[in-house]
Amino acid sequence: MKKIFALLLAALATLGAAELKIGTAANYPPFEYVDEQNKITGFDMDLVAELAKRAGFEYKIVNMSFDGLIPALKTGKIDAVASAMSATDDRRKSVDFTQAYYATENIYLRAKGNDALASKEALNGKRVGVQQGTVQEIAANAIAGAKVVPAEDPVPLIMGLKKGKIDAVVLDSSIGYGFLKKNPELEEFFKENDGSEGFSIAFDKDKQADLIAKINAALDEIKKDGSYDKLLEKYDLK
Repeated sequence: MKKIFALLLAALATLGAAELKIGTAANYPPFEYVDEQNKITGFDMDLVAELAKRAGFEYKIVNMSFDGLIPALKTGKIDAVASAMSATDDRRKSVDFTQAYYATENIYLRAKGNDALASKEALNGKRVGVQQGTVQEIAANAIAGAKVVPAEDPVPLIMGLKKGKIDAVVLDSSIGYGFLKKNPELEEFFKENDGSEGFSIAFDKDKQADLIAKINAALDEIKKDGSYDKLLEKYDLK
């Protein structure tokens, strides 16, 4: 009996130490992207590393398309999502989220001088670029008459906007303002709440309540001790 009990404890310990497969779409700087050394890096990656130390879990990063993250989570191909994912009511139907770690808005970009685009209503009949699977795609699809142009990566959308192939691009403010800094020929013409609670880490529904509680506690800690602000400054998000 003692031997069986010892084996059971060993099995449980091994299970508890299992490595989490964390999915991300590494095409969304400064939150996640592939650097010059072909390493996935960014704000989310540094945040996960810090949370892992404090909440006590091992992990590896799995890179995939953003719109494939939740399906992969639901089928068990990954255990969590850390990819600048907005916590929305619709997503909460199938996944659980940690508390939000970053808040953003939708911003609408146009080429400078295109004063005909001054509101969402002016996008009726226009080509509007969005990243697939994002809350910005939902917002664009709700615009009457808009011709939504989805892409896996926001960079081709910005290029299309500069070349006149797209009339407007909708992005979250966290990366949108970064693109504006690098592309002075573009400008913002509209901004709105994105309808979410902010970026959060996602887990399959009703599977990781204890770990989510530990991560939430770790998030509170890093915000109190200044670690969070240092990350914001590192990635020019503050």
